[in-house]
Amino acid sequence: MALTILGLSGALSHDPSAALYIDGKLIAAVEEERFVRDKHAKNRMPYESAKFCLEQAGITPADVDIVAIPFAPISIFGPARWKYAKRYWYAPDRALDAILMGNRRFNRYKKRIEWCLQQLGFDLKKVRLEPVEHHLAHASSAYHCSGFQEKTAILGIDGKGEYATTFFGYGENGKIHKIKEFFDPDSLGGLYGALTEYLGFEMLDGEFKVMGMAPYGDAAKYDFSRLARFENGELIINTDYANVIGFRRYKEKGKGYYFSPKLIEWLGPKREGDIADDPYIHYAASMQALFEKLALQMMEHYLGDILRETGRIAFAGGCALNVKLNQRIIARPEVKELFVQPAAGDAGTAVGAAAYVSVQNGVPVEKMEHVYLGPEYSNEDVIAACARHPNKPPFKQLDNVPEYIAEVLAEGNPVAWFQGRMEFGPRALGGRSIIGCPSSKGVADRINEQIKFRERWRPFCPSMLDTVAPQMLSVDHPSPFMTFTFEVNDEWKTRVPEVVHEDGTARAQVLKRDYNPRYYDLMKELERLTGNGVVLNTSLNRRGEPMVCSPTDALNMFYGSDLQYLIMQDVLVVKEGAR
Repeated sequence: MALTILGLSGALSHDPSAALYIDGKLIAAVEEERFVRDKHAKNRMPYESAKFCLEQAGITPADVDIVAIPFAPISIFGPARWKYAKRYWYAPDRALDAILMGNRRFNRYKKRIEWCLQQLGFDLKKVRLEPVEHHLAHASSAYHCSGFQEKTAILGIDGKGEYATTFFGYGENGKIHKIKEFFDPDSLGGLYGALTEYLGFEMLDGEFKVMGMAPYGDAAKYDFSRLARFENGELIINTDYANVIGFRRYKEKGKGYYFSPKLIEWLGPKREGDIADDPYIHYAASMQALFEKLALQMMEHYLGDILRETGRIAFAGGCALNVKLNQRIIARPEVKELFVQPAAGDAGTAVGAAAYVSVQNGVPVEKMEHVYLGPEYSNEDVIAACARHPNKPPFKQLDNVPEYIAEVLAEGNPVAWFQGRMEFGPRALGGRSIIGCPSSKGVADRINEQIKFRERWRPFCPSMLDTVAPQMLSVDHPSPFMTFTFEVNDEWKTRVPEVVHEDGTARAQVLKRDYNPRYYDLMKELERLTGNGVVLNTSLNRRGEPMVCSPTDALNMFYGSDLQYLIMQDVLVVKEGAR
């Protein structure tokens, strides 16, 4: 009898997603935003994503044994709710609510999930609903998907779950042991998010922009140490400045922020617009430096001994997408290998909750080797989408996609590349990508100005052949998901300048042919033409939109940009005037 577990996230009113395990094999995992075309799909339930998972497996709701959710009731007898109430003493309504009605959010979420399941055709009497604590779901998504057999240090850092913000533990023989948790408002992710808002970006969306801005600044110019400290094994955020609620918030145009007016008094007005200039670039650098310092101190304090024992660490939570921190973790002598779950943010908790419940029921889950877990479309689907589209795109079918597209790239043209199953998680990895030739001067600027309409200072990343990585990158470490940055060796900085960031690093995807043969073959062809088996790769979307999912999405995006070439499976669409 197969064990079928559906994981559904969306507890924290953003990034709902669904994941399906059957007998420990991850059959599908997708984010709701891709179907509903609304970035982060705030305040929605994972209806379309759950429906897709069932369809992909060819099963009905009656075939699902357990629905796992990454949010759980928190007991009044543990420290979490009391700690929260004590630290938020200045907002007595919130403090009392945590003590008296501390699981209100869980109960509300459970009702919404039950409603969503009923819409999908589930019989609530026949399916088991299993809540998993939010940070355990993050921890499981990292540890159980890592494939590590040895004792593994587990780190979880994000904004917050039910009450916890940070998780330290270890995994051994498939079981997760909790060592320590910190609770809201003592949140490194929350502090980074508050500064993200101050620097003029959206929380939950702009953190990586702050990270991209940081290399342009000088962290030594401003001392941010007053914002947070780690001492005697505890993280303490200075809530005079950040992670504030209620009347302590800075307010502007009717919107409340997670920082206080005191931060404005200290650093000056909140940044507006797209220009990254002085002093904000230095603030970004200072925030990133403080974040790295505190995260590494905490990791050493709670996980140092385990790391020295086995050298393995698994990391999840939104902050695990901070690739600069990850670079510093890998650089530590005691770390042999770091695994970062590619959908490390809250979307990945659907996988984590389902994996956790699978292991609890005696079925271990397979190592996550790739993220091609979403929908796939045939040539027939693509041609039908072209026929239906108002632009009536002219198209032709190619026999030799990798060779043809490599030539288009080598001539300096960016290409929209739509192949196979859609990726799970925030990174395009050769399923729904815009690609360019990284030795063609100006191709990154061209993509920025004509297509992505995004800030000039944000870097583009390379995908590369596994044979190229040892020559191009200074550190030999698996990197299938673009979750790490590496120093680029000097010779390659001049060979592929379009994918090297201001500080001489690149956030690399190192591809093995087994997981995406067509993308691999394209890079082989580009290597034959240019000498470099590397492509510039960014997600197939416009600014502020989710990554495309279907051929219709791709056509809408293509005609809403200055892209000239779109290849979907074997079907090529070219705008007039291109070759």
